[in-house]
Amino acid sequence: MTVVTRFAPSPTGVLHTGSARTALFCYLYAKNHGGKMLLRIEDTDRERSKQQYTDAIIEELTWLGIEWNDDIVMQSHNIERHKQVAYKLLEIGAAYKCYVSQEEIAKFREKHPNQKFQSPWRDKTEEDHPSDSHAVIRLKAPDSGSTLVKDLILGDIEFNNQEMDDMVLLRSDGTPTYMLAVVVDDHDMGVTHIIRGDDHLTNAFRQTHIYKGMGWYIPAFGHMPLIHDKHGKKLSKRTGALGVDEYRKLGYLPEAVANHLLRLGWSHGDDEIISMEQAIEWFDTSGIGKSPARFDISKLNHINSHYIKNCDEDRLFGVLKEYLAKDLDSAQLSRIRAGLSGLKDRAQTLKDLADGAYIYIAKHKMLDEKSRSMIASLPKELKHDISSAVSALSEWSQQLLTDTFTDLAHKHELKLPIIMQTLRALILGTSSSPSIFSVMQILGKEECLKRLHME
Repeated sequence: MTVVTRFAPSPTGVLHTGSARTALFCYLYAKNHGGKMLLRIEDTDRERSKQQYTDAIIEELTWLGIEWNDDIVMQSHNIERHKQVAYKLLEIGAAYKCYVSQEEIAKFREKHPNQKFQSPWRDKTEEDHPSDSHAVIRLKAPDSGSTLVKDLILGDIEFNNQEMDDMVLLRSDGTPTYMLAVVVDDHDMGVTHIIRGDDHLTNAFRQTHIYKGMGWYIPAFGHMPLIHDKHGKKLSKRTGALGVDEYRKLGYLPEAVANHLLRLGWSHGDDEIISMEQAIEWFDTSGIGKSPARFDISKLNHINSHYIKNCDEDRLFGVLKEYLAKDLDSAQLSRIRAGLSGLKDRAQTLKDLADGAYIYIAKHKMLDEKSRSMIASLPKELKHDISSAVSALSEWSQQLLTDTFTDLAHKHELKLPIIMQTLRALILGTSSSPSIFSVMQILGKEECLKRLHME
């Protein structure tokens, strides 16, 4: 049997952390088993579903490196097929028409809050049905015994059938419910394994009876514990429940986000940095934990800094441009590209990298506090000698700059690091940067002199 998984988001919002992890796990499971992952857009909620969200989901999956097989399935195109299955279940006695109104059900539940609703129409014959009323079609779920789900992640779980009511398959207006549509689509798409969050666990028991009613193969289910924040509380926007597009805007590389998503509830020994190729080779549901994963932004920052440091510099410069000012000239961009190797070791995000690259653009108008203090206390003679030393250089190299300012340090009876810190303050306006002589070499003599004379 060929393994077929599916990712089935609703286009009612952007792709969030939990959904992105589900997509990744479905992709990796299929690839590891030599199978396919399919993409279905569940757009039957016509009021809330937006094309912009469908486009965003597709774009972010692509950005993360998650590939799907075959054409995208739009659930709204299958409504007639969903109806057909509902009427088939009705025809074979696995479902029935129910004429109880929503108001009557609400009153029953208000009166009997701890009792499940049992429709009085469950065992009625066609002759008993009113001819002028609209009915819903309900699944005739078993009302005794239990239902077993052999979960790939959580193990065997049993559910008491007496606690399960007869869910609606087709509304009174003839539209199919989510529960019916999902099962029909999964069957028709040949899905063999359904991996999703454990908030869908109860759905697995309900959906099992639709499969059984139709005599269909029941897919294997795997329900992942949800993601919490680092304190064990429900994930919120403030603690990491952002859309994938937000992580992109914040300056995270796609491979870093994918790596972090992978480690949210799945492990392979003590490995932290795992490439997509390794993940495909190693991934299986046995590595998924049974407790909620904990999202920690500091771990994502650590992973992202690793990928930035090891990223091909031409590619890194290409993506960095998205975070730089749009009005930079070619000379400024050339300096940033030349200084990238020194900058990337100090950055956790691409935004950090862009902020660090400011040293190659212009002198800071606002000095940091340490640089301001240093310049204010700088002897005029030392400032003059620094400017004269730069002006006197007929050649311009990192080694020559090092030698020149080593001699100047001796002259003023200062340690070289003090001179280097002074140069940072005067030329860059900051107390932190890559090697100042490396930066000066990239800036060039003319630019350094201009900054030394800039007030």
